[in-house]
Amino acid sequence: MPAPGKPTAAFLRPERATGPDEGSWPDKGSRHVAVLIATYNGARFLEQQIETLANQDVGRIDLWISDDGSSDRTPDILAATKAGWTRGEVHLTEGPRAGFAENFRSLLIRPDIEADHVAFCDQDDLWDDDKLSAAIAWLDAEAAGVPGLHCSRTRIVAEDGAPRGLSPLFARPPDFRNAIVQNIAGGNTMVLNRQAHALMREASRRTAFVAHDWWCYIVMTGSGGKVRYSPEARTAYRQHDDNAVGENNSWLARLVRLRMMTQGRFREWNALHLSALAACEDMLGEEARRTVSLFARARTGNVLARLAGLRRSGVHRQTLPEQIGLYLACALNRL
Repeated sequence: MPAPGKPTAAFLRPERATGPDEGSWPDKGSRHVAVLIATYNGARFLEQQIETLANQDVGRIDLWISDDGSSDRTPDILAATKAGWTRGEVHLTEGPRAGFAENFRSLLIRPDIEADHVAFCDQDDLWDDDKLSAAIAWLDAEAAGVPGLHCSRTRIVAEDGAPRGLSPLFARPPDFRNAIVQNIAGGNTMVLNRQAHALMREASRRTAFVAHDWWCYIVMTGSGGKVRYSPEARTAYRQHDDNAVGENNSWLARLVRLRMMTQGRFREWNALHLSALAACEDMLGEEARRTVSLFARARTGNVLARLAGLRRSGVHRQTLPEQIGLYLACALNRL
């Protein structure tokens, strides 16, 4: 194991301790991307992930990293990254120490992050070299001038990088009536254009949320932004004991999520989202505001009134088993 603080990846140049020289950035396009990384005790895999960021075939890449009080070698790795990063600037901040959602929120609301595109990054994944450029190509072509979000499936890999399959492929198009009860893509696949970043910064400034990726899906679809869910996976999601919350491909994981839906946790999430949406009501379109109102009614009254309200709202999950689970949660007053 390398000594603490000693950079081992090829992209790190320890002799370069001053700020980045723009002329030293690889000639890989003119786009300026800000990558938001929330870290916490991620030393096992962090260097590998940062190396895949350095290999991206885009132009300037600034890293904005919020560490939530790591007690392993993570701070040493981050310091070495800051000293040797050659693709742009590295900004290190201290996280709020209130969980991953608040750590990402602390980055989302920063007024000093300005870039053509903004991407979320987990500390333990692996990115294909064209992960950013593929998202940017769609955003530039399909969402120019309006808020745009690109997201996708992931490849699931083991701790050692061995393939384990793909995340579920969701067939129904992105929609607010889906987003209000289900997230379809991980934040590690999400890339925002400048307009979407400004939208999410304001929405996140106003309120807390369950998770940054789910909140992006909700706000983007509710405000009329453009969202693309790509079936092509360019992110390897590393599955290990510390991040099992994000796994949703196995039957066990699906049963766990069904259990959460029929118990109190799903209802707590919905209550938080409804409160958050109330704080951002002026940012929503008319149809989204109507959906919120109908969905709120579906959480009150007797069982027949709740089920009828849910049907009228059009709120849905992506697959038939999930939809059955949604109506079961409604019948049990767990919505």
